[in-house]
Amino acid sequence: MTTGTASAPGAPLRVALVGYGLAGSVFHAPLIAATEGLVLDTVVTRSPERREQARAELPDVRFADSPDELWDRAGELDLVVVASPNKTHVPVATAALEAGLAVVVDKPLAGTADEARALATLADERGLFLSVFQNRRWDNDFLTLRGLVADGELGDVWRFESRFERWRPQLKGGWRESGAPEEIGGLLYDLGSHVVDQALVLFGPATQVYAESDVRRDGAEADDDTFIAVTHASGVRTHLYASATAAQLGPRFRVLGSKAGYVKYGLDPQEAALREGERPTAEAEWGVEPESAWGRIGSGESPVTGGGRPVATLPGDYPAYYRAVAAALREGAPNPVTAYEAAAALDVLEGARRSAAEGVVVSL
Repeated sequence: MTTGTASAPGAPLRVALVGYGLAGSVFHAPLIAATEGLVLDTVVTRSPERREQARAELPDVRFADSPDELWDRAGELDLVVVASPNKTHVPVATAALEAGLAVVVDKPLAGTADEARALATLADERGLFLSVFQNRRWDNDFLTLRGLVADGELGDVWRFESRFERWRPQLKGGWRESGAPEEIGGLLYDLGSHVVDQALVLFGPATQVYAESDVRRDGAEADDDTFIAVTHASGVRTHLYASATAAQLGPRFRVLGSKAGYVKYGLDPQEAALREGERPTAEAEWGVEPESAWGRIGSGESPVTGGGRPVATLPGDYPAYYRAVAAALREGAPNPVTAYEAAAALDVLEGARRSAAEGVVVSL
């Protein structure tokens, strides 16, 4: 993989961000700006409102109307971040790689695992860096759970339950709720990309998948209530929930092992902080939640009635992703999330989609 860059030695790596909607403005732009060694050079958006929004926070940023404008000056850039709608991920990433640029793509990398592996192959052939933004590997609760599993606090994990549930009975509109196949919308590929990725990171490859996927809300076109059951080669069974129609929210994690279980409610605070305009800095406390939100570990009792003991939640660390990207490009450090890992998650998502449609268990 090429780790050399167009920027002069010691100069910040110059980043172009394609898309300034939710993903671009709330996640990527602030995290890039907060990363030492990266500078946001160009934002690609035609929207006057989004340009004004970007300029207010990033007064020196340049703008482009379309990604095609970037390829003509690829020598001025080091990294392209693709945060535009899902259907554009593959064509924009392909063009960026063909222009000789390193690429970060928001999840899902592609609509199919075959497309993801084709992108990975193209990057390998060109000797270029290609990574997928899976920020929820750096959620506070996931970091905490990963440590508990690694330290053997739960014993052998038998069952992993993970919920990403919301109560949004009214449609918000937009491509994410579109039922058009080319849009790659719906919760299976949106929130499902996160919960599946986390399960694979924790417990390894999947061998079977079963899913139930429904369209609950009036006027909805894409799935808004989905359940996925995964069997891992390690023997762990995973139950994953992604819903916009959960009137009562379940625990974010419920993990059952041979020694103990861990239950954690509530969401990592970083997205809410970013939406409110807070920014990670060296001086500010970041990704920390109050003790009242900590999960509990124990056996034989319900955590709701005080069973077990509280476990301090580690701070969440979304900035770690772009620090790792900068280190990979500058120093040849490991890619934080590879395209091949994204393809493995897409194998599960594709199997889940088929399972839900046909009512079968799919072997992977």
